[in-house]
Amino acid sequence: MTAFGKLFRTTAFRLTLVYLLLFALFAASLLGYFAWNTRRLITDQIAATVGEEIGLLTGVFNRRGLRGLVFAIENRALRPGSNLYLVTTPAGLAVAGNVGSLQPGVMATTGWTETAYRRLDEQDKTDHSALVNVTELSNGFRLLIGRDLEERHRIFSVVASAAQWSLLIVVVLGLGGGIFVARRVLRRIDAMTGTTQRIMTGDLSGRLPVGRSGDEIDRLAENLNMMLERIEALMSGLKEVSDNIAHDLKTPLTRLRNRAEQALAKSGSEADYRAALEHTIEESDGLIRTFNALLMIARAESGQARDNMADFDAADVAQGIHELYEPLAEDNGLTLGVQTESAPLHGNRELISQALANLVENAIKYGQPRPVAQPLGADAAAADRTILIESRRDGDRIILAVTDHGCGIPEADRKHAVERFVRLETSRTLPGSGLGLSLASAVATLHGGDLTLDDVRPGLRATLSIPARSGEGLAAPTPDVQQIGS
Repeated sequence: MTAFGKLFRTTAFRLTLVYLLLFALFAASLLGYFAWNTRRLITDQIAATVGEEIGLLTGVFNRRGLRGLVFAIENRALRPGSNLYLVTTPAGLAVAGNVGSLQPGVMATTGWTETAYRRLDEQDKTDHSALVNVTELSNGFRLLIGRDLEERHRIFSVVASAAQWSLLIVVVLGLGGGIFVARRVLRRIDAMTGTTQRIMTGDLSGRLPVGRSGDEIDRLAENLNMMLERIEALMSGLKEVSDNIAHDLKTPLTRLRNRAEQALAKSGSEADYRAALEHTIEESDGLIRTFNALLMIARAESGQARDNMADFDAADVAQGIHELYEPLAEDNGLTLGVQTESAPLHGNRELISQALANLVENAIKYGQPRPVAQPLGADAAAADRTILIESRRDGDRIILAVTDHGCGIPEADRKHAVERFVRLETSRTLPGSGLGLSLASAVATLHGGDLTLDDVRPGLRATLSIPARSGEGLAAPTPDVQQIGS
C-alpha cells in the first residue's frame, strides 16, 4: 500500500472528510439563505418603488387625463436610471413610454410579472430582465411600470461567486488540514506499530512513544506501556522461576535419586529399605510443598485469587495462626503471643492466612535470640524469646505484623529476601525453600498492599499492610484484650 493510500485510509482523514462535508453543507446553506434573502429584499424594494409610482401616475391620469399622464411619463423617462414606463390603448398600441419590446402577452394580464424587455433608447439588442406591474386604467387604457433587475442579478452573482470561492477555500483548507492531521497521527501510529513488531519478536523492553500533548493517543500509549512493564515483569519472573526451579530443585531430586540408587545397590535389611523409603517420602513432601508454594505465588501474581475474596476479620486469622503455631514455638523454646484488634478486611482469607503463617514460620525458624555477652534478667530473656503476632486497623489499612528478636535481616539484603528461592547465608543451614517471604509479598501485592521488613534492634518485624476496602459490612474496629502467650 502506498503512503497516500495509507493516509487516505486513516480514521483521522476520514473524520476530517466527514467534518469537511458537514461544514461545507452548512456554509452552502448559510450562503444560500443569505442570497435568497438578498434577492427577496431587492425584489420587495423594487415592488415598493414601482407601487409608489403606480399610485402617483394613476392619480395624474385621474386628474389630468391621458394627456397629463403622457406628459408625466415622458418627463420621468428622461431621468437617468429611470424605471420602465409604457401606456397602451385598448387595442394594444403604445401611446407613451421608454419600452421598445416586451414578451408577448405581458400587457394582456394585470399584476406583477418578470419579463424580458428592450428600451427604446438603447443601441444594445440584447434582452434585459425586469419586474413590471400592469394596471388597467379607465376607458381600457393600460399602464406598465417596472424596474430593471440587473442590480438584483449583479448582487446575486457577487454572492454566488463569493460562495464558490468560500467553498473552494473551505475544501482546500479542510483537505490540507485533514492530510496534516492524518499524517501526524499516522506517524505516531507507525511508531507504535514498529515498537509492537519489535515486542512481538521478543524484545519486551520496547515501549510505545509518548508525546507531550496528553491526548487520547498519549494516554493509550501510557496505559499500554504500563501493561508492557507488567508483562515484562511477569516474563522476567517466569524466567527467574524456571531458572530457580532448575537450580534449587536439582539438589533434592539428586538426593532422591542417590538414596534410591544406594538402597538398591546395598543388600540391606527390611529396616534399611524402610528408612530409605521414609527419606524419599520426606524429600517428596518437601518438593510438593515447594510446588504448592509456587502455585500459590503464581495464583496471587496472576490475580486469579480475586474471585474468592470475601469480608472477614483479620483478628480471627491472627488468632487462628497463633493457636496453630503455639505448640511449634514452644518446642523451639520460644513464646508465641498475639495482640489483636478487630480489623475488618476484604480479601482472600486462605492466601492471607498462608502469608501470615509463612511469616510466623520464619520467625520461629530464625527467631532464636542472639547470644549476649552479659547475662540478661529473667524478664529481658523472656522478652527476647517472644514472637508477637499483631492485627490492627491503621486508618484505611489493615496491619498484620510478626515480630521476633532473632538475628534479623541486614538492610542491604531485605530487597532480595522477598525474591523466589533466595536464602541468605545465615539461613542456608536450616531447612526451607526460600519461598515464604515471596508468597507473603505476592499476597500483599494481590490485595493492593505491601510487605515491609523492619529492624527492631534486635530482631525483625515483618508487616503486611493491606487496604481494608469493602470491609465496612463487618463490625466496627474495637480494641481487644491484649493477649501475650497462653
